Amino acid sequence: MRRRNVLILVECAMMIAMATVLSMVKLFSLPQGGSVTLASLAPLVVVSFRHGLKWGLGTAFVHSLLQMVLGFYAPPVQTVLAFAGVVLLDYVLAFTVLGTASFFARPVKNRIAGAAVGTVVVCALRLLCSFLSGILIWGSYAPEGTPVWLYSLTYNGSYMLWETVITAVVMAILVPVLDRIGRPGAKV
Repeated sequence: MRRRNVLILVECAMMIAMATVLSMVKLFSLPQGGSVTLASLAPLVVVSFRHGLKWGLGTAFVHSLLQMVLGFYAPPVQTVLAFAGVVLLDYVLAFTVLGTASFFARPVKNRIAGAAVGTVVVCALRLLCSFLSGILIWGSYAPEGTPVWLYSLTYNGSYMLWETVITAVVMAILVPVLDRIGRPGAKV
């Protein structure tokens, strides 16, 4: 493994650790999972911007597994398929999509605006995963008379909106700093 790859690997491990610690600093939590944290998504988005899609996806995937191990919460599911749905939609896909932020930012010429756009898109994808999980798996928690899709959108949107705003603001602040410090192993 080349020196540059080792440096990137170490940085990605540090970002996973930082995202994990920040995910434990909850500004508020909801009863069936989901919370607003102190910018816990930002380190994963940073990796995507600094090192691209491959490193971003790998880092976000490892983080998804760690989040599942540390805080797995599932409704009383009746089937293996429903359990697999919780694993995929609430953890693996929901967090792994964060590693694609640089892909969605690429068409935007201004780096700060690109960071905001990339962050908003990946957070919307994460919301989509949680929304589908809410409909397919958590629907029994919807109050009587409330359409399941509306319950899922309201429940998941209530925390993801704030997570998106916090992460986008942090990324807008970090991008100029990251641009100044460069990438590990890059020739200055």
